[in-house]
Amino acid sequence: MRVLFVTFAWKTHFYPMVPLAWALQAAGHEVRVASEPELLDTVTEAGLTAVSVGPEETLEQRIRRTQEEGDLPKGPIVPPFSTESLYEIGGGNREGLPWEDITWLFDNVVVPRTRLLNDGMVDDLVAFSRSWQPDLVLCDVVTNAGAVAADAVGAVHGRLLFWLDLSLRMRRDFLRAMEQQPLAARPDALRDWYAGWAQKYGSDFSEELVTGQFAINVLPEPYRLEPHEQTLSMRYVPYNGRSVVPPWLYEPPRAPRVLMTFGISARQLAELQVMSVEQVQGILGALADLDIELVLTLPEEARQQLDSVPDNTRIVDFVPFNVVAPTCSVVIHHGGAGNFNGTLLHGIPQLLVDSAVDAPAKRIVLEKTRAGLSVSPDEATGPRVREMLARLLGDGTFRAGAQRLQREALGQPTPGALVQELERLVAGDRESRPRP
Repeated sequence: MRVLFVTFAWKTHFYPMVPLAWALQAAGHEVRVASEPELLDTVTEAGLTAVSVGPEETLEQRIRRTQEEGDLPKGPIVPPFSTESLYEIGGGNREGLPWEDITWLFDNVVVPRTRLLNDGMVDDLVAFSRSWQPDLVLCDVVTNAGAVAADAVGAVHGRLLFWLDLSLRMRRDFLRAMEQQPLAARPDALRDWYAGWAQKYGSDFSEELVTGQFAINVLPEPYRLEPHEQTLSMRYVPYNGRSVVPPWLYEPPRAPRVLMTFGISARQLAELQVMSVEQVQGILGALADLDIELVLTLPEEARQQLDSVPDNTRIVDFVPFNVVAPTCSVVIHHGGAGNFNGTLLHGIPQLLVDSAVDAPAKRIVLEKTRAGLSVSPDEATGPRVREMLARLLGDGTFRAGAQRLQREALGQPTPGALVQELERLVAGDRESRPRP
Protein backbone atom coordinates (compact mmCIF):
# COMPACT_ATOMS: atom_id res chain seq x y z
CA MET A 1 0.00 0.00 0.00
CA ARG A 2 0.95 3.64 -0.33
CA VAL A 3 1.32 5.56 2.93
CA LEU A 4 1.57 9.33 3.18
CA PHE A 5 2.82 10.96 6.38
CA VAL A 6 1.94 14.64 6.81
CA THR A 7 3.40 17.16 9.24
CA PHE A 8 3.98 20.87 9.38
CA ALA A 9 7.62 22.02 9.36
CA TRP A 10 8.71 21.30 12.93
CA LYS A 11 11.42 18.73 13.59
CA THR A 12 10.08 17.40 16.85
CA HIS A 13 6.70 16.70 15.25
CA PHE A 14 8.39 14.76 12.45
CA TYR A 15 10.93 12.78 14.47
CA PRO A 16 8.40 10.47 16.20
CA MET A 17 7.03 9.50 12.78
CA VAL A 18 10.31 8.09 11.52
CA PRO A 19 10.29 4.62 13.18
CA LEU A 20 6.78 3.84 11.91
CA ALA A 21 7.58 5.22 8.46
CA TRP A 22 10.62 2.96 8.25
CA ALA A 23 8.68 -0.03 9.61
CA LEU A 24 6.17 0.40 6.80
CA GLN A 25 8.90 0.88 4.24
CA ALA A 26 10.80 -2.18 5.48
CA ALA A 27 7.59 -4.22 5.15
CA GLY A 28 7.49 -3.38 1.45
CA HIS A 29 5.09 -0.45 1.42
CA GLU A 30 5.67 2.83 -0.42
CA VAL A 31 6.14 5.77 1.93
CA ARG A 32 6.19 9.53 1.35
CA VAL A 33 6.48 12.38 3.86
CA ALA A 34 4.77 15.63 2.91
CA SER A 35 5.82 18.85 4.59
CA GLU A 36 6.83 22.40 3.87
CA PRO A 37 10.18 23.16 2.19
CA GLU A 38 11.80 24.09 5.52
CA LEU A 39 11.63 20.46 6.70
CA LEU A 40 12.63 18.62 3.52
CA ASP A 41 16.32 18.20 4.37
CA THR A 42 15.37 16.78 7.76
CA VAL A 43 13.07 14.25 6.07
CA THR A 44 15.64 13.11 3.54
CA GLU A 45 18.34 12.88 6.24
CA ALA A 46 16.10 10.22 7.80
CA GLY A 47 16.30 8.21 4.57
CA LEU A 48 12.69 8.92 3.64
CA THR A 49 11.26 10.37 0.45
CA ALA A 50 9.97 13.91 0.89
CA VAL A 51 7.19 15.80 -0.88
CA SER A 52 7.25 19.59 -0.83
CA VAL A 53 3.91 21.26 -0.09
CA GLY A 54 3.27 24.88 0.73
CA PRO A 55 5.31 28.07 0.33
CA GLU A 56 9.02 28.64 0.89
CA GLU A 57 8.25 30.86 3.87
CA THR A 58 9.59 29.38 7.11
CA LEU A 59 7.33 28.82 10.09
CA GLU A 60 9.10 31.53 12.05
CA GLN A 61 8.64 33.98 9.17
CA ARG A 62 4.96 33.06 8.94
CA ILE A 63 4.44 33.59 12.66
CA ARG A 64 6.13 37.00 12.51
CA ARG A 65 4.11 38.02 9.46
CA THR A 66 0.83 36.85 10.98
CA GLN A 67 1.60 38.76 14.16
CA GLU A 68 2.40 41.92 12.19
CA GLU A 69 -0.88 41.55 10.28
CA GLY A 70 -2.74 41.36 13.58
CA ASP A 71 -4.09 37.84 13.06
CA LEU A 72 -1.93 36.33 15.80
CA PRO A 73 -1.09 37.94 19.14
CA LYS A 74 2.51 38.54 20.12
CA GLY A 75 3.44 36.46 23.12
CA PRO A 76 1.62 33.60 24.82
CA ILE A 77 -2.17 33.30 24.67
CA VAL A 78 -3.47 32.99 28.23
CA PRO A 79 -7.13 31.98 28.68
CA PRO A 80 -9.05 34.22 31.13
CA PHE A 81 -10.37 31.14 32.96
CA SER A 82 -9.12 27.89 34.47
CA THR A 83 -8.39 25.05 32.04
CA GLU A 84 -7.68 22.43 34.74
CA SER A 85 -10.68 20.36 33.62
CA LEU A 86 -9.00 19.70 30.27
CA TYR A 87 -6.22 17.75 31.94
CA GLU A 88 -8.26 15.27 33.96
CA ILE A 89 -7.06 11.78 33.07
CA GLY A 90 -9.81 9.52 31.70
CA GLY A 91 -13.34 10.50 30.70
CA GLY A 92 -14.93 9.77 34.08
CA ASN A 93 -17.75 12.05 35.12
CA ARG A 94 -16.12 15.32 34.12
CA GLU A 95 -18.55 17.91 32.84
CA GLY A 96 -16.14 19.61 30.50
CA LEU A 97 -15.59 23.31 29.97
CA PRO A 98 -18.67 25.56 29.72
CA TRP A 99 -19.73 26.90 26.33
CA GLU A 100 -18.25 30.38 26.77
CA ASP A 101 -14.86 28.97 27.75
CA ILE A 102 -14.58 26.24 25.14
CA THR A 103 -15.65 28.58 22.33
CA TRP A 104 -13.01 31.06 23.54
CA LEU A 105 -10.35 28.34 23.17
CA PHE A 106 -11.49 27.43 19.67
CA ASP A 107 -11.80 31.03 18.50
CA ASN A 108 -8.52 32.22 20.02
CA VAL A 109 -6.27 29.14 19.99
CA VAL A 110 -7.45 26.13 17.99
CA VAL A 111 -8.74 27.74 14.80
CA PRO A 112 -6.01 30.41 14.47
CA ARG A 113 -3.39 27.68 14.98
CA THR A 114 -5.13 25.49 12.40
CA ARG A 115 -5.07 28.26 9.82
CA LEU A 116 -1.48 29.21 10.61
CA LEU A 117 -0.11 25.67 10.27
CA ASN A 118 -2.28 24.34 7.45
CA ASP A 119 -3.73 26.91 5.04
CA GLY A 120 -0.56 27.22 3.00
CA MET A 121 -0.15 23.50 2.33
CA VAL A 122 -3.67 22.20 1.60
CA ASP A 123 -3.79 22.87 -2.15
CA ASP A 124 -0.37 21.33 -2.85
CA LEU A 125 -1.12 18.38 -0.58
CA VAL A 126 -4.40 17.58 -2.33
CA ALA A 127 -2.74 17.94 -5.73
CA PHE A 128 -0.03 15.45 -4.77
CA SER A 129 -2.53 13.06 -3.20
CA ARG A 130 -4.67 13.06 -6.33
CA SER A 131 -1.58 12.23 -8.36
CA TRP A 132 -0.07 9.58 -6.06
CA GLN A 133 -3.32 8.12 -4.63
CA PRO A 134 -2.23 7.08 -1.12
CA ASP A 135 -4.13 4.29 0.59
CA LEU A 136 -3.36 5.58 4.08
CA VAL A 137 -2.65 9.09 5.37
CA LEU A 138 -1.08 9.47 8.82
CA CYS A 139 -1.03 12.99 10.23
CA ASP A 140 0.60 14.86 13.02
CA VAL A 141 -2.12 15.84 15.46
CA VAL A 142 -2.11 19.54 14.51
CA THR A 143 -1.52 19.07 10.77
CA ASN A 144 -5.19 19.07 9.79
CA ALA A 145 -4.41 19.46 6.10
CA GLY A 146 -3.72 15.73 5.92
CA ALA A 147 -7.34 14.94 6.77
CA VAL A 148 -8.57 17.18 3.96
CA ALA A 149 -6.25 15.50 1.46
CA ALA A 150 -7.20 11.99 2.62
CA ASP A 151 -10.88 12.83 2.29
CA ALA A 152 -10.36 14.25 -1.20
CA VAL A 153 -8.95 10.95 -2.49
CA GLY A 154 -10.84 8.47 -0.29
CA ALA A 155 -7.80 7.36 1.70
CA VAL A 156 -7.93 6.02 5.24
CA HIS A 157 -6.92 8.75 7.67
CA GLY A 158 -5.36 8.35 11.11
CA ARG A 159 -3.79 10.69 13.65
CA LEU A 160 -0.42 10.03 15.28
CA LEU A 161 -0.40 10.93 18.98
CA PHE A 162 2.90 11.44 20.75
CA TRP A 163 1.43 13.33 23.69
CA LEU A 164 -1.95 13.78 25.33
CA ASP A 165 -4.86 14.13 22.93
CA LEU A 166 -6.04 17.56 23.98
CA SER A 167 -7.46 18.15 20.49
CA LEU A 168 -9.99 15.34 20.87
CA ARG A 169 -10.76 16.31 24.48
CA MET A 170 -11.50 19.91 23.47
CA ARG A 171 -13.59 18.86 20.47
CA ARG A 172 -15.75 16.58 22.61
CA ASP A 173 -16.16 19.34 25.19
CA PHE A 174 -17.17 21.70 22.39
CA LEU A 175 -19.77 19.34 20.93
CA ARG A 176 -21.26 18.54 24.34
CA ALA A 177 -21.57 22.21 25.21
CA MET A 178 -22.94 23.10 21.77
CA GLU A 179 -25.82 20.63 22.15
CA GLN A 180 -27.08 22.72 25.07
CA GLN A 181 -27.21 25.93 23.01
CA PRO A 182 -30.14 27.24 20.93
CA LEU A 183 -29.93 26.17 17.28
CA ALA A 184 -29.46 29.78 16.23
CA ALA A 185 -26.44 30.22 18.52
CA ARG A 186 -24.11 27.38 17.60
CA PRO A 187 -21.09 28.84 15.80
CA ASP A 188 -18.44 26.25 14.95
CA ALA A 189 -15.36 27.89 13.45
CA LEU A 190 -13.40 24.63 13.20
CA ARG A 191 -16.23 22.95 11.31
CA ASP A 192 -16.35 25.96 9.00
CA TRP A 193 -12.62 25.62 8.31
CA TYR A 194 -12.86 21.94 7.42
CA ALA A 195 -16.10 22.37 5.46
CA GLY A 196 -14.62 25.15 3.35
CA TRP A 197 -11.71 23.00 2.23
CA ALA A 198 -13.79 19.82 1.85
CA GLN A 199 -16.34 21.54 -0.36
CA LYS A 200 -13.58 22.97 -2.52
CA TYR A 201 -12.57 19.41 -3.36
CA GLY A 202 -16.06 17.99 -3.81
CA SER A 203 -16.77 16.61 -0.35
CA ASP A 204 -18.73 17.51 2.77
CA PHE A 205 -17.83 18.00 6.40
CA SER A 206 -17.85 15.05 8.79
CA GLU A 207 -16.47 14.72 12.32
CA GLU A 208 -14.03 12.12 10.98
CA LEU A 209 -12.13 15.00 9.41
CA VAL A 210 -11.48 16.33 12.90
CA THR A 211 -10.93 13.09 14.80
CA GLY A 212 -9.55 10.76 12.15
CA GLN A 213 -10.89 7.27 11.51
CA PHE A 214 -8.46 5.99 14.13
CA ALA A 215 -5.58 7.14 16.30
CA ILE A 216 -2.14 5.70 17.05
CA ASN A 217 -1.12 6.41 20.63
CA VAL A 218 2.35 5.88 22.11
CA LEU A 219 1.43 7.00 25.61
CA PRO A 220 0.74 4.26 28.17
CA GLU A 221 -2.81 3.99 29.46
CA PRO A 222 -2.33 6.17 32.58
CA TYR A 223 -1.55 9.18 30.40
CA ARG A 224 -4.52 8.95 28.05
CA LEU A 225 -7.38 11.39 28.34
CA GLU A 226 -10.46 10.23 26.41
CA PRO A 227 -9.16 7.82 23.78
CA HIS A 228 -10.47 7.63 20.24
CA GLU A 229 -12.99 4.82 19.77
CA GLN A 230 -10.45 3.07 17.55
CA THR A 231 -7.05 3.50 19.18
CA LEU A 232 -3.99 1.49 18.19
CA SER A 233 -1.22 1.35 20.78
CA MET A 234 2.39 1.65 19.66
CA ARG A 235 5.65 1.67 21.58
CA TYR A 236 7.56 4.92 21.43
CA VAL A 237 10.87 4.45 19.62
CA PRO A 238 13.33 7.36 19.85
CA TYR A 239 14.74 9.08 16.80
CA ASN A 240 16.94 12.16 17.20
CA GLY A 241 18.07 12.91 13.68
CA ARG A 242 21.73 12.68 12.71
CA SER A 243 23.53 11.59 15.86
CA VAL A 244 27.09 10.78 16.87
CA VAL A 245 28.02 9.29 20.24
CA PRO A 246 30.43 11.74 21.95
CA PRO A 247 33.59 10.17 23.45
CA TRP A 248 32.69 11.29 26.98
CA LEU A 249 29.80 8.82 26.89
CA TYR A 250 32.13 5.85 26.33
CA GLU A 251 32.80 5.61 30.06
CA PRO A 252 30.21 5.23 32.84
CA PRO A 253 29.52 8.39 34.87
CA ARG A 254 31.77 8.99 37.90
CA ALA A 255 28.74 10.19 39.91
CA PRO A 256 24.97 10.13 39.37
CA ARG A 257 24.41 11.74 35.99
CA VAL A 258 21.63 14.32 35.69
CA LEU A 259 20.56 15.54 32.27
CA MET A 260 18.97 18.99 32.02
CA THR A 261 17.56 19.63 28.56
CA PHE A 262 14.74 21.68 27.14
CA GLY A 263 14.40 20.12 23.72
CA ILE A 264 15.37 20.82 20.14
CA SER A 265 12.23 22.79 19.35
CA ALA A 266 12.90 25.19 22.21
CA ARG A 267 16.08 26.25 20.39
CA GLN A 268 14.16 27.30 17.29
CA LEU A 269 12.02 30.13 18.66
CA ALA A 270 12.83 32.42 21.57
CA GLU A 271 9.19 32.21 22.69
CA LEU A 272 9.69 28.54 23.54
CA GLN A 273 12.55 29.07 25.96
CA VAL A 274 11.48 27.64 29.30
CA MET A 275 13.68 29.79 31.51
CA SER A 276 16.07 32.69 31.28
CA VAL A 277 19.86 32.42 31.25
CA GLU A 278 19.80 34.00 34.71
CA GLN A 279 17.60 31.17 35.98
CA VAL A 280 19.92 28.58 34.46
CA GLN A 281 22.89 30.28 36.11
CA GLY A 282 21.09 30.19 39.46
CA ILE A 283 20.36 26.47 39.11
CA LEU A 284 23.97 25.70 38.18
CA GLY A 285 25.15 27.57 41.25
CA ALA A 286 22.69 25.78 43.53
CA LEU A 287 23.81 22.36 42.25
CA ALA A 288 27.53 23.16 42.16
CA ASP A 289 28.46 21.37 45.39
CA LEU A 290 26.41 18.23 44.77
CA ASP A 291 28.19 14.99 43.94
CA ILE A 292 26.58 14.67 40.53
CA GLU A 293 27.58 14.95 36.90
CA LEU A 294 25.22 17.53 35.42
CA VAL A 295 24.88 17.49 31.63
CA LEU A 296 23.19 20.64 30.32
CA THR A 297 22.18 21.07 26.69
CA LEU A 298 22.36 24.74 25.81
CA PRO A 299 22.78 26.61 22.51
CA GLU A 300 26.13 28.32 22.06
CA GLU A 301 24.64 31.83 22.15
CA ALA A 302 23.06 31.13 25.53
CA ARG A 303 26.21 29.45 26.86
CA GLN A 304 28.22 32.59 26.16
CA GLN A 305 25.90 34.55 28.47
CA LEU A 306 26.70 32.39 31.50
CA ASP A 307 29.01 33.98 34.06
CA SER A 308 30.48 30.69 35.26
CA VAL A 309 30.15 26.92 34.88
CA PRO A 310 30.71 24.70 37.95
CA ASP A 311 33.20 21.84 37.84
CA ASN A 312 30.43 19.23 38.07
CA THR A 313 28.68 20.56 34.94
CA ARG A 314 29.22 19.64 31.30
CA ILE A 315 27.54 21.90 28.74
CA VAL A 316 26.88 20.60 25.23
CA ASP A 317 24.95 22.02 22.31
CA PHE A 318 23.36 18.64 21.55
CA VAL A 319 23.58 15.05 22.69
CA PRO A 320 21.42 12.18 21.34
CA PHE A 321 18.74 11.72 23.97
CA ASN A 322 18.39 7.97 23.45
CA VAL A 323 22.14 7.58 23.95
CA VAL A 324 22.59 9.70 27.08
CA ALA A 325 19.29 8.89 28.84
CA PRO A 326 20.12 5.28 29.83
CA THR A 327 23.21 6.57 31.67
CA CYS A 328 21.22 9.08 33.75
CA SER A 329 19.74 8.92 37.23
CA VAL A 330 17.36 11.88 36.68
CA VAL A 331 16.27 13.93 33.67
CA ILE A 332 15.15 17.56 34.03
CA HIS A 333 13.16 18.76 31.01
CA HIS A 334 10.31 20.95 29.76
CA GLY A 335 7.69 18.30 29.01
CA GLY A 336 8.18 18.05 25.26
CA ALA A 337 7.06 14.78 23.67
CA GLY A 338 10.54 13.50 22.85
CA ASN A 339 12.02 14.15 26.28
CA PHE A 340 8.95 12.96 28.16
CA ASN A 341 8.45 9.75 26.18
CA GLY A 342 12.17 8.99 26.07
CA THR A 343 12.58 9.41 29.82
CA LEU A 344 9.53 7.25 30.45
CA LEU A 345 10.82 4.57 28.05
CA HIS A 346 14.10 4.29 29.99
CA GLY A 347 12.45 4.16 33.42
CA ILE A 348 14.18 7.28 34.75
CA PRO A 349 12.69 9.67 37.32
CA GLN A 350 12.02 13.05 35.78
CA LEU A 351 11.72 16.62 36.97
CA LEU A 352 9.27 18.39 34.72
CA VAL A 353 9.70 22.14 34.31
CA ASP A 354 6.20 22.19 32.94
CA SER A 355 5.83 24.53 29.98
CA ALA A 356 4.45 22.25 27.24
CA VAL A 357 0.76 22.59 26.41
CA ASP A 358 -0.14 19.26 28.01
CA ALA A 359 2.34 19.49 30.87
CA PRO A 360 -0.34 19.93 33.57
CA ALA A 361 -1.72 16.44 32.90
CA LYS A 362 1.76 14.96 32.77
CA ARG A 363 2.50 16.64 36.07
CA ILE A 364 -0.60 15.13 37.68
CA VAL A 365 0.19 11.59 36.54
CA LEU A 366 3.90 11.78 37.35
CA GLU A 367 3.13 12.76 40.89
CA LYS A 368 0.35 10.19 41.32
CA THR A 369 2.58 7.37 40.11
CA ARG A 370 5.70 8.77 41.84
CA ALA A 371 7.58 8.58 38.57
CA GLY A 372 8.74 12.17 38.97
CA LEU A 373 8.08 15.70 40.18
CA SER A 374 7.27 18.99 38.52
CA VAL A 375 7.77 22.70 39.01
CA SER A 376 6.50 25.66 37.02
CA PRO A 377 9.14 27.68 35.11
CA ASP A 378 8.48 30.71 37.33
CA GLU A 379 9.20 28.66 40.46
CA ALA A 380 12.26 26.86 39.08
CA THR A 381 14.75 28.67 41.30
CA GLY A 382 18.11 27.18 42.19
CA PRO A 383 17.13 26.18 45.75
CA ARG A 384 13.81 24.69 44.60
CA VAL A 385 15.40 22.61 41.85
CA ARG A 386 18.13 21.46 44.25
CA GLU A 387 15.56 20.31 46.81
CA MET A 388 13.48 18.42 44.23
CA LEU A 389 16.53 16.84 42.62
CA ALA A 390 17.73 15.63 46.02
CA ARG A 391 14.36 13.93 46.54
CA LEU A 392 14.48 12.23 43.15
CA LEU A 393 18.02 10.97 43.72
CA GLY A 394 17.55 9.91 47.32
CA ASP A 395 14.07 8.37 47.39
CA GLY A 396 13.97 4.98 45.66
CA THR A 397 10.20 5.09 45.24
CA PHE A 398 10.64 7.53 42.35
CA ARG A 399 12.84 5.05 40.50
CA ALA A 400 10.32 2.28 41.22
CA GLY A 401 7.45 4.40 39.90
CA ALA A 402 9.38 5.27 36.75
CA GLN A 403 10.21 1.62 36.14
CA ARG A 404 6.55 0.61 36.47
CA LEU A 405 5.66 3.05 33.71
CA GLN A 406 8.63 1.82 31.68
CA ARG A 407 7.29 -1.74 31.78
CA GLU A 408 3.93 -0.54 30.52
CA ALA A 409 5.57 1.45 27.73
CA LEU A 410 7.69 -1.51 26.65
CA GLY A 411 4.60 -3.73 26.65
CA GLN A 412 3.05 -1.85 23.75
CA PRO A 413 3.47 -3.17 20.16
CA THR A 414 6.55 -2.01 18.28
CA PRO A 415 6.12 -0.01 15.05
CA GLY A 416 6.98 -3.18 13.14
CA ALA A 417 4.22 -5.12 14.89
CA LEU A 418 1.74 -2.33 14.17
CA VAL A 419 2.20 -2.62 10.41
CA GLN A 420 -0.07 -5.67 10.13
CA GLU A 421 -2.80 -3.84 12.07
CA LEU A 422 -2.60 -0.96 9.59
CA GLU A 423 -2.70 -3.36 6.65
CA ARG A 424 -5.86 -5.00 8.01
CA LEU A 425 -7.45 -1.64 8.73
CA VAL A 426 -6.88 -0.37 5.19
CA ALA A 427 -8.00 -3.66 3.64
CA GLY A 428 -11.23 -3.56 5.64
CA ASP A 429 -11.91 0.00 4.56
CA ARG A 430 -11.39 -0.92 0.91
CA GLU A 431 -14.01 -3.67 1.17
CA SER A 432 -16.60 -1.41 2.78
CA ARG A 433 -15.99 1.90 1.04
CA PRO A 434 -15.08 2.34 -2.65
CA ARG A 435 -12.70 5.14 -3.54
CA PRO A 436 -14.06 8.16 -5.40
